[in-house]
Amino acid sequence: MFKRNLAKFNHAMGFQRSCCWQKVRPDSDLSTKERAPNEIVSEDANYSSWMVDHPSALTSFDHMMKDAKGKKIVVFLDYDGTLSPIVNNPDRAFMSDEMRAAVKEVAKYFPTAIISGRSRDKVKGFVQLNNIYYAGSHGMDIMAPPRPVRSSDGNYLTVSLDRKGNDVVFQPAQKFLPAIQKISKELEEAIMKIPGARVENNRFCVSVHFRQVREEDYRTLEEKVKSILKHYPDFRLDWGKKVMEIRPSIEWDKGNALEYLLDTLGLGNCTDVLPVYIGDDRTDEDAFKVIQKRGQGYPIVVTSSPKDTKASYSLYDPLEVLTFLSRLARWRKSSSSSRSISQVWGVSS
Repeated sequence: MFKRNLAKFNHAMGFQRSCCWQKVRPDSDLSTKERAPNEIVSEDANYSSWMVDHPSALTSFDHMMKDAKGKKIVVFLDYDGTLSPIVNNPDRAFMSDEMRAAVKEVAKYFPTAIISGRSRDKVKGFVQLNNIYYAGSHGMDIMAPPRPVRSSDGNYLTVSLDRKGNDVVFQPAQKFLPAIQKISKELEEAIMKIPGARVENNRFCVSVHFRQVREEDYRTLEEKVKSILKHYPDFRLDWGKKVMEIRPSIEWDKGNALEYLLDTLGLGNCTDVLPVYIGDDRTDEDAFKVIQKRGQGYPIVVTSSPKDTKASYSLYDPLEVLTFLSRLARWRKSSSSSRSISQVWGVSS
């Protein structure tokens, strides 16, 4: 059952590579020499058909920017699989210097936030930029601008200033921290004998990575994780790319984080705002849904094969994300009305 569900999940999440329209993809999981010609042609056709409804954000760039003129763009980015490649060791998911430079340049002209499943401190350590906002633990740990947030009947209550008294830290799952620490410790003890399995404490959620686990150990790993989770009814099990994630069962996800950041930027109710969200994971679909509901914005999925998604546009891999971000910065820079983010938004960079 585990293997069958995993196979379906892998297909849906785009682990199988398509070789259509690519120039050079040196890191393919399976070389064309190992694959039957009819399989390649089939994937070509499937991907081309899928892209009719999810066109490339690169080929659509001019059209997208034409519609964006006179509006305020806000950029949201996932990290793993979007700004960095998916790697076997999650501690080595480094972004390239070129990608870091592109994100830094984009942030000069647009409010920019990274919303990741990693802990906020960890993703900030990877990115190493100070002119962007960070939301870790799938949006449950947000470092946001120091603006008023909802109170009384609103949802935005658990906030505090950072150590320097600058940005606001919003942590809606703060009361679950003691339980999360216990779960993390129990998981480490339970899976320590399964080769390749590793636990990552992302502060407000816990990830169990199994990218390096043998397939015959999948069922054992799943059973051990579920045996622990059954003692914690306030938590749920979610699935990512070769990772199980234990999260508090609260109504908060990357979509809520996107809305919160727009609100704290003073843009939540503006009709001239275009959120651009780029992500590759199933958890990013929550943000895509929010943009879709708003009726304007650009949800962009990063995937190398067809998948069910609420995104309107697509990019093949982090290399194409780099190209898109570079073009976005150049477009804004070359605009006759181009100004720095501090001039446009009143936020220091």
